[in-house]
Amino acid sequence: MSRAVGGPTVPDPLDAPGLWRDAIGHHAPRTMSPPTGRLVVVAAHPDDETLAAGGYVRAAHAAGCTVEIVIATDGEGAFPDATAAAQAALGRTRRRELEDALGVLGAEDVPVHWLGLPDSGLEEVESTLAKELEPLLRHADAYLAPWSGDPHPDHAAAGRAAAVAAPVTAHGWGYPIWALAWERPEQDRIPWSRAYLHVMSEADRAAKRAAIGRFTSQLEPAPDGGPPILPAEVLRLFDTERELFFREPRATSAPADRFATLYSGGDGDPWQTRTSWYEIRKRAVLLACLPHARYTHAAEPGCGTGALTRELAGRCDAVTASDYTAQAVAATAEATRGLAGVTVEHRALPDPAALPAGIDLAVLSEVLYYLSAADLDATVDRLADAVVAGGDVLVAHWRGWPAEAPQDAEATHRRLREDPRFDILLEHTDAEFLVHVLRRR
Repeated sequence: MSRAVGGPTVPDPLDAPGLWRDAIGHHAPRTMSPPTGRLVVVAAHPDDETLAAGGYVRAAHAAGCTVEIVIATDGEGAFPDATAAAQAALGRTRRRELEDALGVLGAEDVPVHWLGLPDSGLEEVESTLAKELEPLLRHADAYLAPWSGDPHPDHAAAGRAAAVAAPVTAHGWGYPIWALAWERPEQDRIPWSRAYLHVMSEADRAAKRAAIGRFTSQLEPAPDGGPPILPAEVLRLFDTERELFFREPRATSAPADRFATLYSGGDGDPWQTRTSWYEIRKRAVLLACLPHARYTHAAEPGCGTGALTRELAGRCDAVTASDYTAQAVAATAEATRGLAGVTVEHRALPDPAALPAGIDLAVLSEVLYYLSAADLDATVDRLADAVVAGGDVLVAHWRGWPAEAPQDAEATHRRLREDPRFDILLEHTDAEFLVHVLRRR
């Protein structure tokens, strides 16, 4: 960590740990997924990763993950009034401190990539940072980075750059640091709907505490006798059994070429829609949730392999199915060959043609959460225009959060639930998926 000038008004530091503990209890964040594959941890300064994510790093390494750490700066600017020589020496010290801390965490073999960018100046070189992160994140299954909303400018810049550089297939999480000390958890800008927790064992907590203790340059008084960068009241925020993360959502809709890649591999059914019990059971639930035995004209954007399309054809006089992946369109056309009233088109939401005017049923399964906020809004507007009064809209999504998706099932369904143009007829919360049926007013 490095000192940030002009931070927001802080809550009483003695109360801050309790405020965040109470907020976590109130909001009940989800549990972080168990670490698998390749995890890249990005930090603005040496110690950020240990303070906010040392427990998760230790758990990931112990679980056999391939863990790599990227440090944007050497943290040489922690004391801005120091001489250039003193700052250079501090940068070397902080590198050694991180090596010592990783040893305490049992992760001494984790490679560390030092980018050497200017401390307290990452905003000015944010695009450079993103370019340097891109090859390091290219094959990551997940990444941790400072929360892009953290009030420290270096942290926020590192978080934004990581999100830009990360591949579409990587799950991204941001870890707050100065937000815990400078901001109150009840503020609207704290994204509790995207919050996750990693709960540490007592052994992991002790190892993290000892690792933080290796950053003596940040724990001791400043060279001029001033307070340390990490005073006791700040350290208390990180000496808990939990680490807090915020899922970093994609800003844009999932790219079509990602799905083209998925459909081109294996048997052309990347989600095993024809054979997996999850998919078979979900289709049965969706069909049972439809209020009417028969509909005149249904639209099914994101039809995939056509397994659900075939079932809808038995309940509807006409079905317009569409997908924005050519392979899926071909698969659905083959699956529905010979079925009367089925049309299959190559369309991508929010294209209005994917939801023809005058339909009395729209079925959107596992598709809307791949849309950006703007594309989702446009799609909901089109639903309101295309579905006749008294017509139904069925939406269903897996309750996990695909790496490619800008939002999860709950956020996606909330957008429709809160739209005054629709009434909620049915809500089904399954252990694995979420279903809503809404009626156009």
